[in-house]
Amino acid sequence: MNNPLVSAIVLFHNPRSAEEAVNCIKALKNQTIADQIEIIAVNNGGDENLLSAADVKLIRSEKNLGYGAGNNFGAKHATGEFILIINPDNRLEPNAVEVMTKFLQANPDVGLVGPQLIFPNGTIRDSYRTFPEPLDIIIKRTPLRKIFKNRMIRYLQWDQDPNVTRDVDWLCGACLCMKRMLFEELGGFDERFFLFFEDCDLCRRVWEKNLRVTYLPEAKAHDNEQRLSAGGVFSFFTKKTVRIHVASAVKYFWKWRNM
Repeated sequence: MNNPLVSAIVLFHNPRSAEEAVNCIKALKNQTIADQIEIIAVNNGGDENLLSAADVKLIRSEKNLGYGAGNNFGAKHATGEFILIINPDNRLEPNAVEVMTKFLQANPDVGLVGPQLIFPNGTIRDSYRTFPEPLDIIIKRTPLRKIFKNRMIRYLQWDQDPNVTRDVDWLCGACLCMKRMLFEELGGFDERFFLFFEDCDLCRRVWEKNLRVTYLPEAKAHDNEQRLSAGGVFSFFTKKTVRIHVASAVKYFWKWRNM
């Protein structure tokens, strides 16, 4: 594709995510501006047989680079004005990409936008967050969340209307859209985060550029309800992704310790 408006990066790393990526790509090809979207599927050490006939730009990594580095790897092959980072288990509604790019074009002081994420049961995911403090992460993962409910309301913004467009501290990285030039200027995702907190870190760096991060519910994506970081405090000993989540949290708070 010559001069695409949007480069959509779909990262997968195992058979399940490759299967999910097929449906994600179908939704991208069903967008109202599908003829302006180049799709870059990044094989982050998984099985690409399911995507061999998907008519996308398929690139390969010899190993699992992680979320941030894997998307950065894909972004090196992007040529669009905008970068769309989208998890393979997300399916955008047909006008979502057009809504996000038009909003960015109309609001040059906005650096990054994300859509409303909807779980299979119709619940809206709290993908918009306040920048966390270490205690927020501990409370969220333990029974303390029942005691410190007001703190969770502040952190997860449960008191906000999920159908209202507004600026937020950060957005979960399941689906993010921004200008490719800005993404490159920021150096993409910080690759010290193998998985988790790279989205929070990226949004923080967007704000440092005096650009806004905006939650845009007019754009909608259907999201898998199973979260990789899900699990209580005891899952630290049994679930690898939880241990990675904690390790990334430590790196994040150390990086921003003087803020």
